[in-house]
Amino acid sequence: MPACIEEFRMPRYREIPDVGLYLDQTVKYVNRYLAPLGCMEITSSMVSNYVKKGYISNPVKKQYDADQIAYLFFISVAKSVLSMDNIARLFEMQKKMYTAEIAYDFFCAELENMLQYTFGLKDFIDEVGTPEDRSETKTMLRSTIIAVTHIIYLSSRFETMKAPEDETEDAGRMALPGIG
Repeated sequence: MPACIEEFRMPRYREIPDVGLYLDQTVKYVNRYLAPLGCMEITSSMVSNYVKKGYISNPVKKQYDADQIAYLFFISVAKSVLSMDNIARLFEMQKKMYTAEIAYDFFCAELENMLQYTFGLKDFIDEVGTPEDRSETKTMLRSTIIAVTHIIYLSSRFETMKAPEDETEDAGRMALPGIG
């Protein structure tokens, strides 16, 4: 997976299609970008539930715009470590301070930054943003991303440690001392 992580890049806000995507197109778009991370797929029913519960706004003419798609990217990543209520709180905090474009692009840069560091592809964590715009919102976002990247790292490492298919049966047994 480190090769996938080394090349991993989220689409920036201005790169998200601005023509509007239908539900199935939106799901495929989000999942295609997150596939290298190995664990964050969304489904059409999940997206419909997020709309129903008010986490993202209703699509216009059944099409999802850049803001909604950006929120779906964040939800898809953050849901492994945060409840939907806490994701919604983080959305509300960021809306008070930043545009959707600024917040989403920061999220993308921070996710890529932390993945590179967590997987040992660089020896330092870049300071994303400027020192003047530090806020509790950004600290909470970074903490969320740190937790997510550690889960991705651990999942990746455990996946590479799996025994080959022919050894699966023996790998499932536990060797106990004194029992033959």
